[in-house]
Order: sequence, then C-alpha cells, then structure tokens
Amino acid sequence: MTGAFRQRWDRWLARRIPAAASVQLNQRRIFILPSRVGVAFLFALLVMLLAAINYQNSLAYGLTFLLGSVFVVTILHTYRNLAGLVLHAGGAGAVFAGEAARLRVRLESRGRAHEAIALGWPPAELQQQDVPAQGSVECELSLQTQRRGWLQPGRLRVESRFPLGLLVAWSHVDLDQAVLVYPRPLEGELPLAPVGSEGDEQAGLVSQGQGSDDFQGLRTYQPGDSRRRMHWKAYSRGQGLLVKDFAAQTGRDLLLDFDVLSGDLESRLSLLCHWVLVLSERQQPFALQLPNESLPVAIGERHREQCLRALALHGARA
Repeated sequence: MTGAFRQRWDRWLARRIPAAASVQLNQRRIFILPSRVGVAFLFALLVMLLAAINYQNSLAYGLTFLLGSVFVVTILHTYRNLAGLVLHAGGAGAVFAGEAARLRVRLESRGRAHEAIALGWPPAELQQQDVPAQGSVECELSLQTQRRGWLQPGRLRVESRFPLGLLVAWSHVDLDQAVLVYPRPLEGELPLAPVGSEGDEQAGLVSQGQGSDDFQGLRTYQPGDSRRRMHWKAYSRGQGLLVKDFAAQTGRDLLLDFDVLSGDLESRLSLLCHWVLVLSERQQPFALQLPNESLPVAIGERHREQCLRALALHGARA
C-alpha cells in the first residue's frame, strides 16, 4: 500500500472497527476474499467451462457447475466460522528492549465452535487456535520489541480459511493493548554519587558500583555482574562461576545520576537500567536522578519498578 492509501484505509478501519478492549466479529467487521488456492480453483473452473463449451460435453458442464456450487457454499461456511467470535484483550507484562513482548488475547464463543482461527501481527506467522462451542481459549501472542517506551502493537489480524482453504475471511481489530518496554540493560562501570547527610555530597566524591572498601568473599555469578570481578581460578577448578564480592561504602546511600554519565541518551539510560537491576538485586538503597525527574532513596520491588518506568518513559510526550 502507498502511504496516502494506507492512511485512508486506517481512518476507514478506525470508523468501522473502533478500538475496544472487547470486540465481537459480525458482518460489518468481517471481510472475505478468495485465497491463492481459491484463485487457482476459479481459474481451473474457467478452463473447465471453456472446454465444456468448446466440446459441448454435458459431463464437463455438470462437473464445472458442481464444483462452482461447492465454491459458493464454502463462502458461507468460511464466513460463519469467524462470525460471532469475541476477542478480549488480556494483560501484558513489561519487557526490556530487544525482548519479545507477550500479549494475551482471550477468544470466546457464544454459540458454535470456531475452527482453526489464526491471529497475530503480520509479517510474523499467525498463531492458530480452536475455540470450543460455548467456551473460550486464551492465547499468548509474541511481538518483538525494538525501543523503549510504550509499545502499541496496532490492529490484530484475525482470519479463518476453514473449511477448504478456498477463501479467507479476516478482520483487523484494535484491542487497545499496550506494553511498557524498559531500556535494554547495558553493562558497564558506573560512577555513583553518594547521597547522605550534610557534608557527604562533595564534588568529585564517587563510588564504583559495589564499592571497593572490603573484600567480603565469593558469591555465585548473576547476570549483570562485571566480568572483571569473576574468579577464574575457581572456575578452572570446577567450582562454577563465582564473583568477588566487595562491600559498598558503609553508611552512604547511592545516587544514580544521569548527568554524571557520558554518551548519548539511550546508552545512558541503558547503563542506569543495568545498575537499577544490580542494586535492587543486592538490596542496596539508591536514588535516581534524571533531567526534570528524581526518585528519592528507597529499596524494594516497588522502587525498582518506579525507576525502570521512569527510565522507559524519559523524554516521552505526555
């Protein structure tokens, strides 16, 4: 589709099938066309009809009209397999950029069974589901993420080629779903500006991540740990991946400050995202400072989610 035609098509769809968390497919919302197999079938019928006319063969006429009537009846059955189906939007958990978002959609039948219903976002492969009569089924659809922020997948394609595959009945529905995408974590050494009582916030006073005051021992490697701290001798002795653990500066909470970092916007946010995850995993209190937004020193799952959300939506339009 050209850009102008695509825009007109989207506006027309928005009027005909408005966005809603629950949509029931009916005559206004279902479109039907011959599939590639159906086009080949019609072409074969045309050749058979021309041959019947040329040879005036009654058997050829009979076979052509019989197959033509099958095609006409298939139109009704293909449409009926999709008509009446109800789609409900499900929840979707937040993911990191580059991961596949998982969006749940519940298919409900309020009458007959619906066979081989395919749904998804092209050009990705559609997922097929059978919906029992007077029943429902929940499916989880995958959508690859590219950048942070709110991901709105757009209109979901729902189609049926049942029973013979000669026609495809389809619809494009907008279930008004959205997924929050956090920045992609980027490992790196990050200077942390200490936050504490008066006199602690001194220019140039920084702490490197875990701190380097006291060696506490070895612990099991966790994703996000710096490879510089890995204990390779223990690994060579078959003791698994271990990391040297150092105590952070005692009595000081840490500040993740956007302005302390160098680099472009996305790399800074990715570094901050990495250290939010690391410090949260270590149960170490910290604060987050972004341009025009700051989160106070805290700890716990809620603080972690607030920080990740702030990083994901930083610079987004209200």
